[in-house]
Amino acid sequence: MFSHMTSLRLDKEELSKLIKNGRSCTGGGSGIGRLLAQRLAKLGATIVIWDINKEGNEETARLITENGGKAHAYICDISNNSEISVCSETVKREVGCVSMLINNAGIVSGKKFIDTTEKDIVKTFEVNTFAHVWTAKAFLPDMIKNQHGHIVNIVSSAGYIGVNSLSDYCASKFASVGLTECLDLELHFAGHDYINTTLVCPYYIDTGMFAGCQTRFPWLLPILNPDYAADRITQAILTNQKQLCIPRIIYFLVMLKTIVPASASPYVHRFMGGDKLMANFVGRQGNKKTN
Repeated sequence: MFSHMTSLRLDKEELSKLIKNGRSCTGGGSGIGRLLAQRLAKLGATIVIWDINKEGNEETARLITENGGKAHAYICDISNNSEISVCSETVKREVGCVSMLINNAGIVSGKKFIDTTEKDIVKTFEVNTFAHVWTAKAFLPDMIKNQHGHIVNIVSSAGYIGVNSLSDYCASKFASVGLTECLDLELHFAGHDYINTTLVCPYYIDTGMFAGCQTRFPWLLPILNPDYAADRITQAILTNQKQLCIPRIIYFLVMLKTIVPASASPYVHRFMGGDKLMANFVGRQGNKKTN
């Protein structure tokens, strides 16, 4: 079923048992969120889809139900904690406790720091960071009570490595990486090892969010195919992998950052093409801002 899951030692029946009767929340109206929702639904999960896009949300639910899956679509602006609180209570009442939370929604302004407005910066953090906080606050207590749960934060390789002209985006992703790592430690030291966390840090995925961006060495650091990325993320979830960086060279680049002098960083970035990565950025629908 998954073309890129050959390293798994579990057969399809065992995989289904891992996720059967679980419920997943994700920004699932499009892109990776939709692909993950479809894959998890095929494994037996009841999918709860959150998205601000009503049409995209309902389309994802339709695709799942037409293939025999179970899906519930809710309109929610995850940048608004009040909406998250209301929607989470509605989900608990109408569907049940959420046992798997997937934070997938993201936004990018694509502006240089000097050009970002207060509104740009606040919205970037509300979607890319604070939403992870508020959704975890909403669903983690029930996971602890039920002694079962999984929190998946899909962040970015930009949460480990700064990128030219992505100051607000990188800052929000760095914060999300730190949040996920600390949350995992807190759960462990509190004796809640039955709740898993998975931190996903991919390079840019070809979903339209970073349309126009170009990588200097596509054979080494490619813009990721969405289906491939979704397969790898699904594999990481099913095997309770703590951290996933794709492609694998991201692990090396993160390590390289820790041993190379800071003064050499601009030269490494220029060699890898990071200085011009955002030069032709247009984003989804060419609007310079993507949600």
